[in-house]
Amino acid sequence: MSTVQGIDPSVPPSGTGCVECDAAGGWWFHLRRCAQCGHIGCCDDSPAKHATAHFHATGHPVIRSFEPGEDWFWNYETSELYEAGPELAPPACHPEDQPAPGPRGRVPANWMETLG
Repeated sequence: MSTVQGIDPSVPPSGTGCVECDAAGGWWFHLRRCAQCGHIGCCDDSPAKHATAHFHATGHPVIRSFEPGEDWFWNYETSELYEAGPELAPPACHPEDQPAPGPRGRVPANWMETLG
């Protein structure tokens, strides 16, 4: 990434799951982390799309995948994908034993149809 505007590497993630889905008892497909404030939201393939909603509400432009083994960044303002970027405060992903979709116990049996 040529710039770090919208990224604060010192801020830890807000938790291990989507903040809004957890509050509402919902579920997610994959998780994204706001690189500026650490908010964890669900991806655009998730029913509620909370990561994008967080961008629209706050203007924080950059997210990073919060999935194990993924370290890419996405800039909402420029629609650019970055294969890597600065190290962010740990943890880098949700717990590896947390399923995707998740969280365990809240994902409907027909989740694939719901995402379609």
